[in-house]
Amino acid sequence: MTATLGGPRAATTGRAGARPTGYRVLRLPGGASFLLHGRALLAATVLALVLAAGCVASLSFGESTVPPQEAVRSVLGLTDEHDFVIGVLRLPRLTVALLVGAALAVAGALIQTVARNPLASPDIIGVSQGAAAVAVIAMTYGLASTAALPYWAIAGGLAAAGLVYLFAWRGGLHAARFVLVGIGFAVALRSVTQLFLTKGDHTVAQQATVWMTGSFHGRGYAEAEPLAWALLAVLPAVCWAARAQRTVTLDDDTATALGTRLNATRLGLASVGVLLAALATGTAGPVDFVALLSPQIARRLTGTAQIPLATTALVGASLTVLADLLARTLFSPTELPAGVVTAAIGAPYLLWLILKNRTGGRT
Repeated sequence: MTATLGGPRAATTGRAGARPTGYRVLRLPGGASFLLHGRALLAATVLALVLAAGCVASLSFGESTVPPQEAVRSVLGLTDEHDFVIGVLRLPRLTVALLVGAALAVAGALIQTVARNPLASPDIIGVSQGAAAVAVIAMTYGLASTAALPYWAIAGGLAAAGLVYLFAWRGGLHAARFVLVGIGFAVALRSVTQLFLTKGDHTVAQQATVWMTGSFHGRGYAEAEPLAWALLAVLPAVCWAARAQRTVTLDDDTATALGTRLNATRLGLASVGVLLAALATGTAGPVDFVALLSPQIARRLTGTAQIPLATTALVGASLTVLADLLARTLFSPTELPAGVVTAAIGAPYLLWLILKNRTGGRT
């Protein structure tokens, strides 16, 4: 049995059975072996350490500071001195940030793979805007309680993605058409959201505006648990997607010659990506640019031909954890939504990416 993390970029050697350059063979008892991309493995290890450090910092710093070693001891149950600050206020919020960041990042990777465009992400092609529009409508007319709001947002994200796919389909899914139709729907849905914000009363409009910026404030295990179970249920589909994206990144003729059912595979990848994005948006609101940034950062760190999903998830989780930490501490005691911090990072990157494409730069 042979598996890979990421796709080989360098050519293989001429000997039969030789492994691609940059890969190492991991042999397990029983004869099983895996091909591991050395640079991808190193990047994932470094990112895991960065994420661990970010988690400890998130638990330690805030309105009151807990020494890092005491924060770790509290999480491990070795002390109850900081149970309220760590166990009630910070750890549940951190859990939501981790799950949302990983889900958005993988969603962005899958959608960018289908679209073959680094500009494609749930917050660009209308998924996040659909979730926001339906959530705001439900809040305006009093149709959704706080507990039910995520489910309305999920339904809105899935509906928006379905419309984008329907209008982009012309005997197949053309990558450029998919992105352009998605951008059009995103603009239209944003207008719908603004319309209903003006129709609702001031209090509801204020609550909806805060939700739309993407925030982990007040989020805890009640929001984390449904998302965790949903991600666990989607995990087999994500494992399939990691393998399926290897052929989708090839040109259409080559992929078809290899026996890939291209349209069905693209639909499957897009569906998994949209579902993950809708789940994450329903939990914390639209945390913009995480899905856009994470896949491209991961691909540049690993140097692989396609976007590595595990590394992408680590990048996304790191971004949301660090963004939430900055949002809580940067202008303390005033707290910013995490989405404001990610937007401040992501907007310049998006402009750079557009300019680089216009000048013919490689992305």
